[in-house]
Amino acid sequence: MSANGSTKAVLAAMFANGGIAIAKFVGFAITGASSLLSEAIHSVADTGNQALLLLGGRRARRAASEEHPFGYARERYFWSFVVAVVLFTLGSLFAIYEGIHKMQHPEPINSPAVAFAILGLGIVLEGWSFRTAVIESAALKGESSWWSFLRNSKVPELPVVLLEDAGAMVGLVAATCAISVSIITDNGVWDGVGSVFIGLVLGVIAIFLCIEMKSLLIGESASSKVRERLRGVIEADPRVARLIHDRTQHLGPDEVLVAVKVEFRQGLGVSELAAAVDDIEAAVRAELPEVGPMYVEPDLYRSAEGPTAASGIGDRDPTSH
Repeated sequence: MSANGSTKAVLAAMFANGGIAIAKFVGFAITGASSLLSEAIHSVADTGNQALLLLGGRRARRAASEEHPFGYARERYFWSFVVAVVLFTLGSLFAIYEGIHKMQHPEPINSPAVAFAILGLGIVLEGWSFRTAVIESAALKGESSWWSFLRNSKVPELPVVLLEDAGAMVGLVAATCAISVSIITDNGVWDGVGSVFIGLVLGVIAIFLCIEMKSLLIGESASSKVRERLRGVIEADPRVARLIHDRTQHLGPDEVLVAVKVEFRQGLGVSELAAAVDDIEAAVRAELPEVGPMYVEPDLYRSAEGPTAASGIGDRDPTSH
């Protein structure tokens, strides 16, 4: 992983969830609280998920090969998608199943003091992990809203950890409330209700992450700000008559593939045209270090391509001649 804080956030979440999982299993064995069992399974799933994120970051650093000429950076997106699937199946569905079972066969809560002590410890550890993820995400978020950051971030680990930790905090509070109501009313059904609620929260988070990671796997363009800077650098070259269109795609969080079609001014010879292309590539990479593979195609602008040609919408295939 790059030095953007994602590794630190993932490690903090993994250590926190590992400790919490052990405590919750002990608490379930003593109290028999369904909410604690659901939370324990949730923490186990989260611990495994963080390990998968670290695995994805490690595998993404492999050098490009003949079979994968653009490298393996998208492994980070793939393993983040797997995390979302695990969160849904092992976290959400199990919690809902366990909650429904407990609602049908309610049992009293034993040793409530132990349950509350473990939930309190979980809230402290999850709060520390969540705080770490928030701090590490703040630098990338900038002035955008948190919702915008979750929707548009190209670094998959931070949104995953943020939402996992947020879901865990909500789940811990829900489990505390459910166990409290069960004790006050002497009705174990409420413990099952809490488990179902935890499962629904995890399901919503998992579905959201699946949608976002799928989009990254398919391939997302660079942000509008990056594309504006790209166009500015290219159009600033005096040998460029017009930028016909640009195509960008994230190969990974820190690497962008760029393909542009450019109309150069009349009168350039072959060697001059080649030099212009080289200079444009060098200038773009100096301005945008995240640019990886870049392809510049000289061409002539054709008005028949329509007014959207410059943006790359509705024009010919960029590889055509």
